Amino acid sequence: MDLWQLQIFCKVVDLKSFSRAARAVHLSQPTISSHIQALEQHFGCQLIDRMPRAALPTSAGAVLHRYAKRLLALRDETEAALAEHQGFVRGQLRIGGSTIPGDYLLPPVIGGFTQIHPEVQVSLVIGDSREIIDRVLEGDVEVGVVGARTGERQAIQEKLVDDELRLIVPPGHPLVDRQPVPLERLAETPFIVRERGSGTLAAIETSLQRSGSGLKALSIKAEMGSTEAVIQAIRCGLGVSILSPVAVADDLAGGRLQALAIAGVDLRRAFYLTRHRQRTASPIGALFSAYIVDRLRA
Repeated sequence: MDLWQLQIFCKVVDLKSFSRAARAVHLSQPTISSHIQALEQHFGCQLIDRMPRAALPTSAGAVLHRYAKRLLALRDETEAALAEHQGFVRGQLRIGGSTIPGDYLLPPVIGGFTQIHPEVQVSLVIGDSREIIDRVLEGDVEVGVVGARTGERQAIQEKLVDDELRLIVPPGHPLVDRQPVPLERLAETPFIVRERGSGTLAAIETSLQRSGSGLKALSIKAEMGSTEAVIQAIRCGLGVSILSPVAVADDLAGGRLQALAIAGVDLRRAFYLTRHRQRTASPIGALFSAYIVDRLRA
C-alpha cells in the first residue's frame, strides 16, 4: 500500500467510476483496476463493488476511504509545511462550502487567493452544511464555509458575513401585492424546501420557530436536493421558497424572480468559517483563512 494507490482509490470512490477516475489521473482503466486489486490483496477484503452503473465502496471500503482522506490531507499539509520552511507558498488546499457559499461566494475568493499564490492548488467540495461540517471534522477538508451553526464541540466557527433570506416568487405572483407577506398566507401557498442538512432549511426553521410557529406554517409541496433545483421549480410555477438573494441575484436583476419580506419573521443568518478545533492549520490553510476573513469582512 502506498499513498498513490490510496489517491487512486479515493478518486474511484469519489467519482463512483473506474473510467472517470482513469481520466482524472491520466491513467488507463486497467491500470486503475490493478491498483485497486493490489489494495484489496493488501487488506484481504473487497473494497469496491463493481456495479453495472457505478463503483461503490463496500463497508470496508468506506472505512478505508475515511482514513485515506486523512492520510492524503496530512501528505498535503507536510508538503506545504516544507515549502513554507524554504520560503515558498506551494501545495494543495482542500476546502468545503455549503451550497450558497460554495456556488456563489467562494469561487471569486479562491480566484483572488490563487492570483496572489499561483503555486497553490485549491480543491472545492460542495455539499449541504451538515456534510461540509462532517468533512471538516473527519479531516477530509481543512476549511469549510457553511450557512449554519453546529453544536459539535470539535468544530470552531467564525462569523464571516451576514445574509438575509427572502421569500422568492415568480413575477406576477399574488403575494407580490401583499408586502410584507403575512405568515398565514404561506399556509395557503405551495412551498418548496431544500433537503434536511441544508443550512438554508435550518435557518428557515429557526426563524419560523422564533416567530412562534415552525415548518408546519408552510404548505410544503416539494423537497429539492439543490438550490438550483428549487430556483428552477419556482421559475416553472411549482411553488415559492425562501432563499438567499445571493443565489438568485441575476434573476432578481433581470425581473425573472422577485424577493419579498415576510411579516414578523426575522430571516437574517450568517455564513461561518468552520475548522477543526484541535487540528493545527496547515500554512496554506492558515493563509487562506486569514485571506477569506479579510475579503468577506471588508
